[in-house]
Amino acid sequence: MTIRTRFAPSPTGFLHVGGARTALFSWLQARAHQGIFILRIEDTDLERSTPESVQAILDGMEWLGLNADEGPIFQTNRFDRYADVVQQLLAEDKAYFCYCSKERLEALREQQMKDGIKPRYDGKCRHVDMPPEGIKPVVRFRNPQSGNVVFDDRVRGTISISNEELDDLIIARPDGTPTYNFTVVVDDMDMKIDLVIRGDDHINNTPRQINIYCALGAEPPVFAHVPMILGEDGARLSKRHGAVGVMQYRDDGYLPQALLNYLVRLGWSHGDQEVFSIEEMIELFDIKDVNRKASAFSTDKLDWLNQHYMKTMPAQEVAQHLLWHFKDQGIDVAAGPALANVVAVQAERVKTLKEMAEQSRLFYEGYDELDENAAKKNLRPVTEEPLRAMQKELALIEDWSPEPLQASIDRVAAALEVGMGKVAQPLRVALTGAGVSPSIDKTLWLMGKQRSLEGIAKALTYVEARIAAQ
Repeated sequence: MTIRTRFAPSPTGFLHVGGARTALFSWLQARAHQGIFILRIEDTDLERSTPESVQAILDGMEWLGLNADEGPIFQTNRFDRYADVVQQLLAEDKAYFCYCSKERLEALREQQMKDGIKPRYDGKCRHVDMPPEGIKPVVRFRNPQSGNVVFDDRVRGTISISNEELDDLIIARPDGTPTYNFTVVVDDMDMKIDLVIRGDDHINNTPRQINIYCALGAEPPVFAHVPMILGEDGARLSKRHGAVGVMQYRDDGYLPQALLNYLVRLGWSHGDQEVFSIEEMIELFDIKDVNRKASAFSTDKLDWLNQHYMKTMPAQEVAQHLLWHFKDQGIDVAAGPALANVVAVQAERVKTLKEMAEQSRLFYEGYDELDENAAKKNLRPVTEEPLRAMQKELALIEDWSPEPLQASIDRVAAALEVGMGKVAQPLRVALTGAGVSPSIDKTLWLMGKQRSLEGIAKALTYVEARIAAQ
């Protein structure tokens, strides 16, 4: 069955992980059924919507690869359409003008709460014959006063809400601007959306919206309300848990493939499988299989997935993402090894691309000063001989790749009748200025011939000074 889904964020902030997961679920459901995925920007809140937030949403969707078949469609371009539908409902007596003041509504709410009644509008203006002068009214939808709204939620099963619990919601403000619960119905109706996937914080809106659909003579879509995402402490995910915009995950060094894989597993599973390619997600995902219980966000799990993708994706593909971090950190890519080679060596050693760039700066810029502790421990007078032997060996090597480089170290160790560590560790400090690096053959490979020989020369100067001081 061909379906039409949508993702409809409000541009009042960044695209957060909860929104990204909703977008992913909607995108997957459309792709699985050769359907249409629509991106709609719900920007009718003119005071809070910003161009920066719109761009953050578009950037996040593009980075994640959640390409829309239609859109972005902006609600602010559809105000004439909303106004027409408001007039239609007024003409059919399915909506009415409300002249109640803010003060009256606040007093009503306070009294209802005092009486233990669920706060809702009391319908005072439902039958106004003589409208008061000088007041710009709102428009309220005439909600049914009896019966139940029943719908089968793809995630949560059958939900039933009594119309007596619902009030006559405002569909247009005094200045004529439409409200969320109204515009979303008109949009989904006009765009022929037949599956709405959204957070379960919208469940209370759904019966109100279904009543508007019915008043307009439209068939409501199928709804699927997915559970919220919690922090590791069980509280709702928020900024204090480190919840940030999707693009911050890029900035922090995560691959989009890793974040998508992580998000799809927040509330959905397929056996014990943890790693899913996009193709597998499309093949296996179904919104009806999403768990109704909330899921907890785990940075450790995301880190594990990120490293998995860094190690198993083609190095050249990872390198395209790594390039952004090199530029962000001001590292000249042309001054060192190919980024794909860096990925091949460093992926096992770091959790994020940001770390990879930080720890790889050395291969492009060298080092200024030897680490004093590493030098004192590893660049002793006895290391002069193996360092000079390596200097001669490396100067003659034309095929500067790991195997010939390792063979040269083995030859020197054999000739001096010492263990490889007696050659490799002083060489490591000479190359990097510190005592830790990737395997010595890979470190030589990434440092390059010229920088390696310069490092050995620098180390020999240090050793000679120690010898002279004895």
